[in-house]
Amino acid sequence: MNLQAVKKRLTGGGAFQTILHTSAANLLIMILSTLTSIVTARLFGVVGKGELSAILFWPTLLSGLVSFGLPTSLIFNMRTNAGQATEYVRAGFLFQIPVSLIVGIAAWIYLPAWLGQYSDAVVEIARWYTVLTLPMLLAVNLLAALTQSMDKFSLYNGLRLYVPLSNLVGLLILWGFGKLTVSYASFAYCATSLMVIVWSLYKLRRELSFNWAKRMDRLVFKALFGYGGRVFGVELLGTLYGQCDKLIILSLLRPKDFGLYTVVYTLSRVFNVVQMAISNVIFPKVTGMDKDKVIATVGRAFRLSFLLMTAAVIPGMIIGRFLLGLLFGAQFLEAGNAFYLLSLECILGGGSWILASSFNAMGRPGLVVIRQAVALAITVGLFFVFTPLYGLTGIAFALLLGAVIRIVITIAAMRVVFKVRIADILFDKGDFRFLFKRLTRSMPS
Repeated sequence: MNLQAVKKRLTGGGAFQTILHTSAANLLIMILSTLTSIVTARLFGVVGKGELSAILFWPTLLSGLVSFGLPTSLIFNMRTNAGQATEYVRAGFLFQIPVSLIVGIAAWIYLPAWLGQYSDAVVEIARWYTVLTLPMLLAVNLLAALTQSMDKFSLYNGLRLYVPLSNLVGLLILWGFGKLTVSYASFAYCATSLMVIVWSLYKLRRELSFNWAKRMDRLVFKALFGYGGRVFGVELLGTLYGQCDKLIILSLLRPKDFGLYTVVYTLSRVFNVVQMAISNVIFPKVTGMDKDKVIATVGRAFRLSFLLMTAAVIPGMIIGRFLLGLLFGAQFLEAGNAFYLLSLECILGGGSWILASSFNAMGRPGLVVIRQAVALAITVGLFFVFTPLYGLTGIAFALLLGAVIRIVITIAAMRVVFKVRIADILFDKGDFRFLFKRLTRSMPS
């Protein structure tokens, strides 16, 4: 096989190649996030890191709470009804404009109460940052969904990659000029995100070149928000599940604890690189397929990724604790036990999301809602039991138990709804032949 053939295999548009590319992008994003965390932890200290993390937290939380399932619905409807693609895009963007305004006003009013343990200066910065960044995050989510639905995964990965890259560059520039403070760092995050959005809009200028003032088609609106309303429960509970740990820390613990937690949480997410890539790729790829094909594809993706990440987690945790003290500083080692637990939670949680994509792809998101609701209720209850007793370690342990619950419920639901044997979900000897075949096809002979 010549070099040109190898390049074609590796740069192809198939699901396997797309997952490889997205995994590489996820790894780079994790590296950039870790480097950014190192810079802010070293220069701001534990308390300053906690203050900056509290400022950056709110737009991320609020954008997840008010997405109304539109990004996922956009992917689903554009894949199943391509003729109305531009109408779905227009409806999604126009709806988010008033949402951004209303939520921004509410955040401005209530942030002082939500950040009661932080100084007035931090609260003021958080207000401005939230109001300015929230509409940008909502736009990024829709742009990412648009690129996924059109199989433009190079642009999708670029959109996700350039945000943390430009954030890191902005921080380093501020540091070089001696202006790296919490307020300037927040401004840098906001400005660099805007730059990436402008770049992505330019790249999508043809796809977004339509009459924005045209009257809205009621059928398009109904389809977009009909599916969005069904999947929103999944995403809302997913957002709450992913952010409730930080809400608990903000309400029960100190800014120092928030600084410690954000560092170990970011470091633990490196174990989710492959699984996150599969989750991002598998849903738009399998949507519209028949049931058996969806189950087979999702099941194989789950098994192979789970096996790979389980094999990597033990040496990864040992190296991770070493890096925690070396890169961030000895003061962050007190959160080492939380890092171990979060690493295990990361793999279990990533695996359960891959399996859950089968329900969304076949228009059954309600089952995932039930799973998320049960796991969230139990996890929040465990937070209030273990956090007062064990602090950050208690929060991490509660998250790990919640991840176990989610994956057990998901497998049980697949057994009941899709009549799939549990043994078939967990193991298939054909997976290794599939993986070997795919890898050898990508290598020169």
